[in-house]
Amino acid sequence: MRLRTASVRVLLFVRTSGHLLFLLLFQTFKHFRAVHLRSVVLDMATKVAVVTGGNKGIGLAIVRALCKQYKGDVYLTARDVGRGQEAVASLSSEGLKPKFYQLDINDLSSITAAAAFFKDTYGGVDVLVNNAGIAFKVADTAPFSVQADVTLKTNFFATRDMLTHFLPIIKAGGRVVNVSSFVSVRTLNNCSPALQQRFRSEDITEDELVGLMQQFVDKTQKNEHKEAGWPETAYGVSKTGLTTLSMILARRLSKERPNDKILLNACCPGWVRTDMAGPKAPKSPEEGAETPVYLALLPADATEPHGKFVSDKQVQQW
Repeated sequence: MRLRTASVRVLLFVRTSGHLLFLLLFQTFKHFRAVHLRSVVLDMATKVAVVTGGNKGIGLAIVRALCKQYKGDVYLTARDVGRGQEAVASLSSEGLKPKFYQLDINDLSSITAAAAFFKDTYGGVDVLVNNAGIAFKVADTAPFSVQADVTLKTNFFATRDMLTHFLPIIKAGGRVVNVSSFVSVRTLNNCSPALQQRFRSEDITEDELVGLMQQFVDKTQKNEHKEAGWPETAYGVSKTGLTTLSMILARRLSKERPNDKILLNACCPGWVRTDMAGPKAPKSPEEGAETPVYLALLPADATEPHGKFVSDKQVQQW
């Protein structure tokens, strides 16, 4: 009997303790949830800038400048995690506070995951700088058809994928900067009159532009690009496409989101001393970053430039 009574008491004690423990855990969960919700609200209110290809060269210089001037979180993104984290560590040693996010613009799943992350964490993106890009060296022996395919895949098609998935989450008052090149203008002037007319037209559509870029790649596979009116420069064509795409998307933003005051532009950083452009270039990476950063930090009341090609902080004729 005593044993049975003792057992009942133990059970009652365990049940009571369990109840108290449940209340304690419930109160702790409520506190954690409240703290988490406050954190999410604060993140949503925080402005955020995202730079692709930010681990070296112009991209790294853009991140550095934004860390110094931008009132918000600045994300250095890079395809390679190790190199990206090394770049962040280097900037941190300078007293700056960039954040890192792994992003490979040639991987569509990486782009969609990044867009979801910034949407969930910040409610969207305030500044997007599409800097990631490639260029074959002049002495590269890869066939021109290969260079055309690889170059356009990154500089045009992958950057377009970035814009497709990130433009919908650009916040009101946002800034989008596509790093193009002065070579895009030179290439445009070397295209056939018919191609020039389409690239300069205000009624060219995104689908038409995509078709033209693919036509160039396809023609190079048969060595028929010159006869079709294309010049012998894969990098130049890729940047002509990017600049034209910037103008198309800017017109679309003006039509579909006229009250959001988003400004989207393409720009030329100039000839900059980087791994891509070589050591003989006259500009330092910091000088090359000036125009992209200028466009990224256009004041809230600015209405222009928008849908333009900008070099040395000046709108250039297209």
